[in-house]
Amino acid sequence: MAAHISTSGQNNVLYDATKTNEKTYPIAGLPKSNNFTTNLPPDQNFPTPSSSHAAERKELGPRLVKGALYTYVRPDPPTKYEVLAVSPAALQTLAIDPSSTDSQEFKDTVSGSKILTWDEAKASEREQIYPWAQCYGGYQFGQWAGQLGDGRAISLFEATNPNSDVRYEVQLKGAGKTPYSRFADGKAVLRSSIREFVVSESLHALGIPSTRALALTFTPENKALRERIEPGAIVTRFAQSWLRFGTFDLLRSRGDRALIRKLATYVAEDVFGGWKNLPGALKEGDVAETATNPDRGFADTIVQGENEHEENRFTRLYREIARRNAKTVAYWQAYAFTNGVLNTDNTSIFGLSIDFGPFAFLDNFDPSYTPNHDDHMLRYSYRNQPSIIWWNLVRLGEALGELIGAGARCDDNEFVTEGVSKTWADELIKRAETLIEKTGEEFRAVFMGEYKRLMSARLGLKQCKESDFEVLFSELLDTLEALELDFNHTFRKLSNINLSEIESEEQRKEVAGRFFHGEGLGNTVGASEDDARTRIAKWLEQWRNRVIEDWGEGKDVERQEAMKKVNPKFIPRSWILDELIDRVEKKGEREILQGVMKMALNPFEESWGWNKEEEDRFCGDVPHIKRAMQCSCSS
Repeated sequence: MAAHISTSGQNNVLYDATKTNEKTYPIAGLPKSNNFTTNLPPDQNFPTPSSSHAAERKELGPRLVKGALYTYVRPDPPTKYEVLAVSPAALQTLAIDPSSTDSQEFKDTVSGSKILTWDEAKASEREQIYPWAQCYGGYQFGQWAGQLGDGRAISLFEATNPNSDVRYEVQLKGAGKTPYSRFADGKAVLRSSIREFVVSESLHALGIPSTRALALTFTPENKALRERIEPGAIVTRFAQSWLRFGTFDLLRSRGDRALIRKLATYVAEDVFGGWKNLPGALKEGDVAETATNPDRGFADTIVQGENEHEENRFTRLYREIARRNAKTVAYWQAYAFTNGVLNTDNTSIFGLSIDFGPFAFLDNFDPSYTPNHDDHMLRYSYRNQPSIIWWNLVRLGEALGELIGAGARCDDNEFVTEGVSKTWADELIKRAETLIEKTGEEFRAVFMGEYKRLMSARLGLKQCKESDFEVLFSELLDTLEALELDFNHTFRKLSNINLSEIESEEQRKEVAGRFFHGEGLGNTVGASEDDARTRIAKWLEQWRNRVIEDWGEGKDVERQEAMKKVNPKFIPRSWILDELIDRVEKKGEREILQGVMKMALNPFEESWGWNKEEEDRFCGDVPHIKRAMQCSCSS
């Protein structure tokens, strides 16, 4: 897909030059809604848009908020700002006209300087679209942290793409204090904002479910103290839902069962499009088969409707959330993306990668790696991500447990109004525990099925055999770990190999050297170079046999093309992001951001026509001293 950098206007907007027949609009022209604030209860200190709009800024500051899921709060406009970049992929997703991004209206919107849809003359107070910040809590590093909430994120509106009819919630991160800022300042610094802007769009380009980033705005006079005094920035980001597990956690901690039910109903009906869209249980035996046969899928195994003796619609809601997150964590594992803070407030109801603090793609394959230098117990290491997501899902199951366990009686008036009577409390608890355990089995099956599907594709296989997991997947990962080889580079290099190059053992041992780092094996692996070549050669022989089994002879070109569509040449590694931050923030460079974004949005290309020297360097061997970098939670 061709793309180029526009030189018109101060923003230097990178945009997609490919013409489509879909209609686009200026940001003000997108159809807007406020379903979230219309259907869910507001902070009673500011129950209407006008009550918040008229309040002094300091009155909107940190405090406990109860019985509500959000607070109306306006952004704090910066005194000076510069829109550094706009994502062309995001423009297309939202149906925003690329040429309109140079308009003052667009710039003022993404900087928080203008509230697009505030109109006191419009309809009733609750129908007016006005910015808001969500209220939620969370378990952080396994411990209950109480109320958290959107401490520096403010949602502007919901915008629907008229071409796809998909609705997104658009928000600003770093636009000022909210009631949920606690002791913080409501700001985001340029360093972390660049990281989120690049990685969220990169994950989307890789096919990994993620929240998105529309624009990056520099606010140089909004200084913030983190590890040092740093300049501020705002990321305009969007998602189909920003609800988190922690939203339910907070309500459970407060015993607000009525609001848990209301929120669960909202998620099912408004976020997921209706109860009818939620899956039933896998049939007996399908859990195991799905795990061993990822190509099977789920369409023929789902039972719609309710079993009044066991399941109800809230169970299906829980199952949908579990399956979404199982698929997302499978993507993380298959592409070696590691989220360093998988707290429940950073785990998405919609199954998205969300809230990017310490994160990284693995360099050398090390399952124990965590990008968070404060994670001394390695709780959020790459290896632990699937089990941590399930741990978080169990916490969600506890919040929904009463509704799940009620079975067919979930709508009985006595249960709805009074709660669980002692006469059937044990029955409810047992049913809830059983259904959570069954959902756990499905979580593992969906995760394993998706992981095998992705890994098979990355290895150039058309299907996954039961033996592949041990013979190919596990042995490859063990080899990468033992020899300290680069994870994603390995797959891209594998994509370039012709089978004729690895027919004999001598050839395979020669080709094995392609997977070494530029400095060779070094002195830390405890293996000679010959041993390393022998080990890789043995694996290449097994891989070659499986490729021939799937593709036959003489299909190198087709197989290589298929592999390069799923094995990126470029990913935004930590060392690249650090250099990018330094060059943008301290050296005032702007073109480097455009170039890196061009690569991030088209990660499977061979070249990008931007700067060959920079492209080769960013796609090449990771500098030895910059591998496995870590960072803090500060942002």
